[in-house]
Order: sequence, then C-alpha cells, then structure tokens
Amino acid sequence: MERDTSRTALSTNTRAMTPTGTMNNQTPDMVRSYRLPLGYGPDGVGGWRGERPRWGIESLRHPPIAFAHRGGRAHAPENTLEAFRLALRLGATGLESDVWLTSDGVPVLDHDGRVKAGRLGRRAVPISTVSRSALPAQVPTLAELYAECGTAFELSLDAKDHRSAEAVVAAARTAGGGAPERLWICHPDWELLARWRKDTDFDGVRLVDSTRRKEMRQGPERRAAQLAEAGIDAVNLHYSDWTGGLTTLFHRFGRHTFGWDAQHERIIRDLVRMGIDGVFSDHVDRLVDVIGPAA
Repeated sequence: MERDTSRTALSTNTRAMTPTGTMNNQTPDMVRSYRLPLGYGPDGVGGWRGERPRWGIESLRHPPIAFAHRGGRAHAPENTLEAFRLALRLGATGLESDVWLTSDGVPVLDHDGRVKAGRLGRRAVPISTVSRSALPAQVPTLAELYAECGTAFELSLDAKDHRSAEAVVAAARTAGGGAPERLWICHPDWELLARWRKDTDFDGVRLVDSTRRKEMRQGPERRAAQLAEAGIDAVNLHYSDWTGGLTTLFHRFGRHTFGWDAQHERIIRDLVRMGIDGVFSDHVDRLVDVIGPAA
C-alpha cells in the first residue's frame, strides 16, 4: 500500500508559519500565502478547472502541466502510440516517456531500455544493441510520436541513455510546430545538463534536473542557484519531497517545479496548492479532474 506523505509535507509547512502568514526566515515577498483551503473551485470542493486554488501558492505555469506518465499507463499499454493518443484525448496537456538510442542512432520510447529481439525473441537485450528495424513493433520512435500526435503538447523525456539527447532535439526540430519549445529533457545529473546547455545547441529546449531532495547535499537553495546559473529550467522531485516553501524557493530563482508519482487526487490537489508547475501521473482522468482538461 502506498504511504501518503503529502499530508505530512503540508502539515510541516503550516507549522513553520509565523503569525504574519509567512514562513520563518522568509520575507512576505518570497511567500505569497500559506493558508491552505479546505477545498477549491466554484463550490469549494471541486477541482481547479481553470481557476487557481484560492489562497494557494502561485505557480509559474497556469494551469500546471498535466503530464501523462508513460502515456497514462493506467489507461493503455505504457509507452505506446495507443497510450499517447488516448492520453491527449482524455485531456492531458503533456506526455512523458523515457528515451533510448538504437544501434543505428534512432531515439525510441521505452521504460526499461531492454527488449526481446532477434530471431527467437526470447532474451531481453539493451535497445542500444538493436537496430530500429529489429525492435518490437509496439516500441515507437520519437518521430512516430510526433507524426501520430502532432506537436501541440508539452513533452517530458527522461534521457535514460544520455547519448540520445542530441537526436531527441533533432527530431523535435524536424517535427516543427513549436515542438522544441515544448520539449523538457530530464536527467538525474544536473552537471551533465549544465554541459549540454553550455556546449550543445539546445536553444529553446528545456532541461530538467530530475532528482530527490536528499540528493541536494548542499541544500535546495544552493541547488536552485546552481540550476539558475547553468540555465537548467526545472527541477523534478517525487511528490513527497515537495512543500510550499520549496516550490517558492525554486520559483524565486525562476526555476519550474515538477512533481512525479502523483497517483491520487488528494496528492495532485496538494501539489497544485503548493504552486507546482507540472504533475506526472499514470491517471489522466484524475489529473483532469483536479487541473482541468486541455483547452
């Protein structure tokens, strides 16, 4: 059973409030408000549906991006064109997947990076050792995703194979239609992201530090400053790592905040009230119930 830590994060946040409504050691201009509503929406209990939750912390994205994790794996086979198409029809404003590079240099979408290939197809092998033509039919290329679904959505790709990054950007530019500006490339090594930003032509593409709070050895404020200096656009943490104070901190440095593994409506609501800019979930219907559908 999933341990719900989002309530704990919120209660910890509110205990740190001063009588003026700001967090300890923070000035009022750093924190807009930490009063959390019992409910929100026109009737006080419904989802956001286009209106920022009353008394919630303001996000950089209004509304936040509703990312269908692995294409919304609760609704269709993960990382398939069927899943991606369905997620967009259900109202997702963003898609998420993992990207790998085949032996012939084609970026493809798969979670584990291992497939059953070859004449008998009995043994799982790394995608990096297999040509595109030898992959199972259900593993799509990034170009096929754009051809099938268009480009009018945000796309978050976890660069599990770091060699895939340049091929990913090239595919987005070939697709056109604003695809590069809606592309978020995630990686757990922020220093590698910094090198990509400095040494590679990734203009317009967003880079995301995908990590955990405990990995920020020098503290979140130092990490936020490092990301801002390096031109890394966002930080992606597990939902249980986020608090309203943490989103406000990263926003102060102009960095977007993403939360993953938000599988229940109560968790999605808590993230929205914290001012999160993007939410990843397997359940597109729950995202849409809280955040609202694509326009």
